[in-house]
Amino acid sequence: MKISIIGTGYVGLVSGTCFAETGNQVICVDIDENKLQRLRDGIVPIYEPQLDVLFERNIRQGRLTFTNSLKEAVDQSDLIFLALPTPPGEDGSADLSYVLNVAKELGKIITEYKVIVDKSTVPVGTAEKVTAAVQENARVDFDVVSNPEFLREGFAVEDFLKPDRVVIGTSSEKAKKVMEELYRPFVRQGNPIIFMDEKSAELTKYAANSFLATKISFMNEIANICELLDADVDKVRIGIGSDTRIGKRFLFSGIGYGGSCFPKDVKALIRSSNEVGYDFKILNSVEQVNSIQKTIIVPKMRNYFGGDLKNKKIALWGLAFKPDTDDVREAPSRYIIDELLKQGVKISAFDPEAMDNIKAIYSDKISFGSNEYEVLENADALLIATEWGVFRNPDFSRVAQLLKEKVIFDGRNLYDLEKMTSLGFRYYSIGRKVI
Repeated sequence: MKISIIGTGYVGLVSGTCFAETGNQVICVDIDENKLQRLRDGIVPIYEPQLDVLFERNIRQGRLTFTNSLKEAVDQSDLIFLALPTPPGEDGSADLSYVLNVAKELGKIITEYKVIVDKSTVPVGTAEKVTAAVQENARVDFDVVSNPEFLREGFAVEDFLKPDRVVIGTSSEKAKKVMEELYRPFVRQGNPIIFMDEKSAELTKYAANSFLATKISFMNEIANICELLDADVDKVRIGIGSDTRIGKRFLFSGIGYGGSCFPKDVKALIRSSNEVGYDFKILNSVEQVNSIQKTIIVPKMRNYFGGDLKNKKIALWGLAFKPDTDDVREAPSRYIIDELLKQGVKISAFDPEAMDNIKAIYSDKISFGSNEYEVLENADALLIATEWGVFRNPDFSRVAQLLKEKVIFDGRNLYDLEKMTSLGFRYYSIGRKVI
């Protein structure tokens, strides 16, 4: 099939590359000519495992191309995917200006039937707005479909190629057949393509991410009460996670969730609820808990150092909001860095992929190391903010040698308590005993 992807951000690049990988002809559209040239040269601007290999192969084999001309892409495409940014406003609502502006232009351009697909995460009712925007200028038939993405950063390629489910919102039988043909190669193992109305599809994306965010905040509340009751959150997690009604995933306690999806989607669903006069009490609490949780480890550090962190040097392992990505949007590390800088802390940080993105924000306010051990030298303590694999089994004798004191503040509960006791570390984690 012939597909155009409008927008070359995270969702657009992953979607376009994976569609091309299954034999489709894909044209990606962007207005940034410098970015387009880098893409044509095979340079992927984001870190996502496996993406670079598929990306380069499909460019080389001619299935994945790039243009700054919306008309050129649309003229050559049967399906038009809108993968444009929908950033949150100050009130939490999603900004649809990019999506609706392109929709208006599409109405001027299309000369035959097209399927226009909302791939961006958008509020309920967006398909209607996009339809109206296209209709302002369109002289031919078209259908607008809602097709939310459920990609986990760090696993996005795998999630796209082998999805748990594909959700498609459309009231058009013609569009349904087109979308079913497009996604059939991705569900050969039997996972479902679920058809529903457009509004239900739009709400499904927000509901899914908000529910997962709720599980995370719930377990962080359990972790906090564990500390007060002298219980162990890891044991509680195993105990409840073995219940098939609950499941094992998203039950790990820590310093909260971040990234481009959960924070934005929770805010957007709260906002959408408010607009129809509904007070979504649970989600308001989820957001409040997460906000507090991101810096909950800072008071532990301050207490350890006698109430004053000024001029302390802290080695920080992990900057991305999660491992296997360079994304630092809403990352807990940023909230911790801001709080520690206010208290006069000197920070030396390392992350396998996200340091350039943090440098762009903080410049010379913090320092960086070329590896995880370099930042430890003469540091007063180690703080862990992201659970990268490389941090899971470090050389603890080297860590002890480089630190001024054998103290670790672990926001991701990476290490076994008994092991840390045997190694002689003072070890603070989330929802577990201090040793």
